[in-house]
Amino acid sequence: MSTVVPPNPTSAAQAVPLSGLNQLLDLARKRSPDDQNRLLMGVAGLYESAGAHGGAPEALADIFIALTRSAEREIRQVLAQRLAKVDWAPAALVKMLAADEIEIARPVIAASPLLLDDDLLQLLSEGSIDHQIQIALRPNIGAAVARAIIAGADPAVMTALATNRSARIEAPAFAQLVDQSRQLAALRAPLTRHPSLDEDLALRLYQWVGEALRQAISDRFTIDPARLADAVQAAARTSAGQTTGQAAAVEWALTADEADSRLVAKLHAAGQLRAAYLIRALREENLGVFAHGLATLGGFEVSQVRRALDGDTARPLFLACIAVGLDRAAFPALLTEIRKLNKGFPRDPDSSAWRLAERSADQAAYEFRLLMANADGPSV
Repeated sequence: MSTVVPPNPTSAAQAVPLSGLNQLLDLARKRSPDDQNRLLMGVAGLYESAGAHGGAPEALADIFIALTRSAEREIRQVLAQRLAKVDWAPAALVKMLAADEIEIARPVIAASPLLLDDDLLQLLSEGSIDHQIQIALRPNIGAAVARAIIAGADPAVMTALATNRSARIEAPAFAQLVDQSRQLAALRAPLTRHPSLDEDLALRLYQWVGEALRQAISDRFTIDPARLADAVQAAARTSAGQTTGQAAAVEWALTADEADSRLVAKLHAAGQLRAAYLIRALREENLGVFAHGLATLGGFEVSQVRRALDGDTARPLFLACIAVGLDRAAFPALLTEIRKLNKGFPRDPDSSAWRLAERSADQAAYEFRLLMANADGPSV
């Protein structure tokens, strides 16, 4: 008597006929967004359950990926949040979500254990500036990824890497970052706090940072005062050969301002400069990028923005921020950050002077230009 072997459902489902898959996708498209969401989440749950019982069939992965590709943006965003930290999702699906628009890709890039260094390197070469920045911020990125970021030499991406204290940056690569900070002021503050900074590199960095960061380096490292003095003298000699230490400081300031201007221009040309980036610049302690970014987004002169930053009232700055789309409710916190970076300016004896009535962006821009029209006029 022969033994009847029951069919293996897993092997039977290894391939889905193309016509059957297309019918399933057509059916999904005809459903409401809520139904599509329930369908996709149901497939996700089925895939997770199958993985816990010996592995999901390839056919189910194909269905999962195809349904995701045809899903609406909001549904893909919800799915990305769900899959951001799991290890059971199809790797191809995770890579697809990581290459999606940045609001969908961000949680996956930030946390997915299924993204390997090779995947991140490919995304660095093909993704937007926002994708590259998120890769640079990803916890515990490998040395190869860090090297590629530094080789790419994009100011915003390198600055994000400098703020990532868990990134594995090899000593030669970290030394390159320190050298880059000579021209790119945004790198300096995060580098002074980075755990990879050693005494020798700290001494190099000390040559071109401002007084506040020099104090931070001195507090962190016990460096012979004679070596510090030599570093300052070396900076003065290198900056222009025959210039004095004071002239050298001016030259570095100009170089930093030019670097900030180039960074903002590059982001603007790529369509990546948005109001939210101004808040990020302040969090990274880069007031220069904030000023250039605010001027570019608002169509203002940088000199007007700088006068607003150094004014006796925060009202013009408030108007400029409203003009570029920043939320008025966020302005108090933003003002606090600016004052920390700008020696307490803009001052405001009447702390509520900037609390103006509702204004449209166009009206706020008009009022800002009106207030800033006469550089020699009285304070407003």
